[in-house]
Amino acid sequence: MVKEDQAIGSPAATDDVLRGGRPGAVRPGSASSEATRDGRARLVAAVVVRLRALWSWWKSRSAATRDGEFAVVFALLSFAAPLSQVAPQFGDLPTNPASATSVLLTLGMTLPMAVRTRWPGVCLALAGTSFAVYACLGGPPSFGSLGLYIALYSVGAHQNRLRPVVVAVATTGYLVFAVALHELGSPAGLTDYLLFYIVLAVAFGLGAMVRGRKAREAERRYLYAQAAIAAERSRLARELHDVVTHHVTAMVVQSGAAQYLTESPESVTEALGAINGTGRRALAELRFLLGVLEATGESASSDLTPMPGRVPDLVEQVREGGQPIELIKDGEQQDMAIGARLTAYRVVQESLTNAVKYAAGRDTLVRLAHTPEWTDVEVTTAGTSGGAPASSVLRDGGPDISGGRGLAGLRERVEMLGGEFTAGPDPDGGFRVRARIPTGGTA
Repeated sequence: MVKEDQAIGSPAATDDVLRGGRPGAVRPGSASSEATRDGRARLVAAVVVRLRALWSWWKSRSAATRDGEFAVVFALLSFAAPLSQVAPQFGDLPTNPASATSVLLTLGMTLPMAVRTRWPGVCLALAGTSFAVYACLGGPPSFGSLGLYIALYSVGAHQNRLRPVVVAVATTGYLVFAVALHELGSPAGLTDYLLFYIVLAVAFGLGAMVRGRKAREAERRYLYAQAAIAAERSRLARELHDVVTHHVTAMVVQSGAAQYLTESPESVTEALGAINGTGRRALAELRFLLGVLEATGESASSDLTPMPGRVPDLVEQVREGGQPIELIKDGEQQDMAIGARLTAYRVVQESLTNAVKYAAGRDTLVRLAHTPEWTDVEVTTAGTSGGAPASSVLRDGGPDISGGRGLAGLRERVEMLGGEFTAGPDPDGGFRVRARIPTGGTA
């Protein structure tokens, strides 16, 4: 029967008749085809979700763990015959059968991938040397030869210091490799050597591009977080100033005037004097805390570019407020990126602020350790001394008062630069904050 919206003679009905069916009738197989398409779409969506979850799980693991697992899998795949046939080779020397030496050199091209992120220069030295010796000895085709390209990419992406030196040494090594191949009778000509060098340079350049993109993204995220943190600190400082300081000042003024106006017994006068002293000390401590919390404005005008070199001034300022603090510095301070310097200073500043707010009077230790690649910051507050443990006060009391922004903000700062951050209790009831910050400020 013809549908009301598809009358006989209409274009839709005529089209159905020309296809061999009745007007308005469902064509055979159309329902099953649609069901098949829906099933395929759901399958693809499920696979994509699983792959994203697997990728997120993989990225959540530490770089050292990922590199180690990759090196083991890469080494195993390098002995797979089908993959060896597609592996790039160079030199065209007579191929020798596999031997114990070729196996060791294959492992030398693959296992160094376990340190490609932490020590990319070492990875390149081991993989490059193994590749050169393997080619000069005429080893059979090996999938492990890709390790040279991965090592070059890793240097471009992860080498923080001495990059020109690494490039110069690698280029010199390539020249020695080319001369050795020529002396061994390789038919490769000058053009072949130049093209192979360009391929190696492209691998390094891809890593450098990724490094630059990560650096720009980290800088953008850092500036965004810095602006958000500054706005939050400024807001907190204004609210504390308007609410708390007003009442404390009124308490000081009223109690001071009461000492001269009252005709009560001497004990009342002494009590009012105690209130006056307590109020003045509280006002001094609040002003100090406001100065630490204030990210912009007059109280922070001299703190526009804080750095680890100014930590002693910060420690002395907090020590004058009554907090017992010891500062220990290990190693020589390195030339750090601006973001890394600011983050190191903020870790100390925020940790000391928490110590003053939640563990006043407890012994506090600030330790700075400098290496060419990292700056380690550690702030430890001593355990219980007749009261609640510092760990419970800092861990439980802090978020209730400050909203939990302090430690969370520090973690975001450090991890944004590719560093590591931990904060938690000590076995003796103290509280320890640790931050490892790369001197270059990027991962």
